Amino acid sequence: MPSIPSLSALRRGSRSTGELAPVPSPANNSVIVDCATYFDGVRQSSCERPDDAIARVRAHGSGFVWIGLKEPEMADMAEVATSFGLHELAVEDAINAYQRAKIEQYSSSLFVVIKTVKYVEHESALKAVEIVNSGEIMMFLGADFIVTVRHGDHSGLAGLRQDLERDPARLALGPAAVMHAIADRIVDQYLAVVESVEDDIDEMESLVFDPTAILRTEQIYLLKREVLELRRAIAPLSAPMRRLAEMPNVFVPPEIRTYMRDVEDHLQQVSERVMAFDEILTTLVNAVLAQVATRQNEDMRKISAWAAIALVPTAVAGIYGMNFDFMPELHWTFGYPLALVLIAGICVLLYRTLRKRGWL
Repeated sequence: MPSIPSLSALRRGSRSTGELAPVPSPANNSVIVDCATYFDGVRQSSCERPDDAIARVRAHGSGFVWIGLKEPEMADMAEVATSFGLHELAVEDAINAYQRAKIEQYSSSLFVVIKTVKYVEHESALKAVEIVNSGEIMMFLGADFIVTVRHGDHSGLAGLRQDLERDPARLALGPAAVMHAIADRIVDQYLAVVESVEDDIDEMESLVFDPTAILRTEQIYLLKREVLELRRAIAPLSAPMRRLAEMPNVFVPPEIRTYMRDVEDHLQQVSERVMAFDEILTTLVNAVLAQVATRQNEDMRKISAWAAIALVPTAVAGIYGMNFDFMPELHWTFGYPLALVLIAGICVLLYRTLRKRGWL
């Protein structure tokens, strides 16, 4: 993977002019999904430049700026990082997707990474190729700003922003209220995905114990792999959410920490359900393998039983096929019919005995 230049490298590249390397104007940059300032929880005019927006807020002495970005490149983040004093290591993490859920605190901001998940609709768990799709939302939380960076098409925040703007009292609590609303919305999405995956597991469980169904272990392993992806998105988030809920933080007011406890509790419930899914699927795999072994044993018993029956005529025919003159009943008129009756009688007796014992 090619290395991505750090923010300091971009600064060094334009040291002669004393300015950052040229970046696209946020007003014309589709990477910036939305940008607005909020005073007393009420949205003001949209900001055209991040530095002007934060300067307006700090001159006013209250309020905050909320900027939403989608899959930015380093050049897109340069001006935002400079305006809000974001740490360059966190900026590089925000540009690179597939980060682990975490919280990192720097002097001027709190960096939060939360994985998002989406349930992929399908006709049946047996025909599904993908069940869970994941993305990321990253947040830079400061005293007077919040910058959200999302990766993935299903992690949009437009609806959430509109809901918050209809509740100025909640937005008046500051950027931490936005961070809580985002975390709460994502955990609610976890719950919806978990319930849908649970339906798939129930369907798979019914098929495993249906004697008329044909089920391969590959189909269960696919579902197990998707549950593992869901677990990787959810499980690492427990520790960061507990940290936000229990430990004092300069960027998270005490009243917001109270609400974060509720988010952490819901996340714990979802995590426990996902752990149970993994155990259930492991049990189903073992059940399918046991059924396969049982069917193989039954097949071998049937083959052995028919081989034992076939051995009788083979042995008698082999003995009388040696063409000796002096053999019992060789020249008797009824010798041949008697041999056939004897063979048939022994075969019928073996068949009834083996069937009575369940081999046939």
